[in-house]
Amino acid sequence: MVEASRDTNADDEHDPEGATIAFERSQLDTLVRQASRRLTEIEAALIRLDTGGYGICERCGRAIPAERLEVRPDARRCVACG
Repeated sequence: MVEASRDTNADDEHDPEGATIAFERSQLDTLVRQASRRLTEIEAALIRLDTGGYGICERCGRAIPAERLEVRPDARRCVACG
């Protein structure tokens, strides 16, 4: 989106009908950062799976219930430890 809008002469700051390019860029940046964090969490879960730590709460050491892992496969902690 940034690349596509770089050479335009759109006057988005005065368009009462639509969002500004800056606003859209900000939204896009947030989505990219969220996706990056999510990917990092998934990669960490795969490492725990390989090393035998998957499904074990990092705080209390108890098993994370299967129901929680079904909803959030990258969970590091049980619900009690949050």
